[in-house]
Amino acid sequence: MSPLPASIDDTITLLGEQDYVCGRALATVVFLGLKLGRPIFLEGEAGVGKTEIAKAISSALGRRLIRLQCYEGLDAASAVYEWNFPAQMVAIRTAEAAGETDRTSLQSELFSKDYLTSRPLLEAMQPQEGGAPVLLIDELDRTDEPFEAFLLEALSDFQVTIPELGTIKAPEPPIVIVTSNRTREVHDALKRRCLYHWVDYPSFEREMEIVSARAPEAQETLSREIVAFVQKLRTEDLFKRPGVAETIDWAKCLLALDVVTMNPEVIADTLGAILKYQDDIQKIEGSEAKRLLEEVRAELTAA
Repeated sequence: MSPLPASIDDTITLLGEQDYVCGRALATVVFLGLKLGRPIFLEGEAGVGKTEIAKAISSALGRRLIRLQCYEGLDAASAVYEWNFPAQMVAIRTAEAAGETDRTSLQSELFSKDYLTSRPLLEAMQPQEGGAPVLLIDELDRTDEPFEAFLLEALSDFQVTIPELGTIKAPEPPIVIVTSNRTREVHDALKRRCLYHWVDYPSFEREMEIVSARAPEAQETLSREIVAFVQKLRTEDLFKRPGVAETIDWAKCLLALDVVTMNPEVIADTLGAILKYQDDIQKIEGSEAKRLLEEVRAELTAA
């Protein structure tokens, strides 16, 4: 387990060692969240690095990463715990076969920790080797408002209640990262419990740093064309603009194809790495890709 960073600059360095390139504003929020023990709420478009920062913090600090992937219909029971019903049924039949009739004793045994299956929230409240874990609550905006209300209570006191066992409180609060793609607004009450940061698309220079860190085999000329082309795409009227994750994927795809410099044909063949909707692909491939590439090269030459 590594110690927490002592300053914002240390935070930038710590994340950089995990190939996570971030600006000072985001590093400040992370530093304060770690120092004050406050949950961090990261909002932004998909693919800008919200989930990756939790992974980077976990790796950098040597803490376990526990991920709660949110979805529509997620309820407290699914996020906290469930009872191992098959094992309980086996125990009941075994007791019946042995002639054990003490119902109170049997019930006490059936609803003990031996038959409890921990889900992410309960797991994060329990002692962990190496210190408090990093709890990633990913894409909270996919859930319903009742789950938000439950989460509000869980994050306020860092404890959960199991009716059969009582309240379980974290001996040390986990490092909590909550992400949202803003498909809907998350309630203000939950945001107030957290330190908030909007994770935007990076500047050209920062995205170049990211590509250099994640795809170091790419030549600088190719990297500059990749980043400039993706940034140009983000100004187009697309259903889904490509994120940083798509930039990295595209760079790796072009490297796998031994591409040294881009051309419209290569772009058309690999658009699926950066655009995920057929309408967007049809709009960009062909003459439009050629136009964008020409504009990109003109701008890079002028710079």
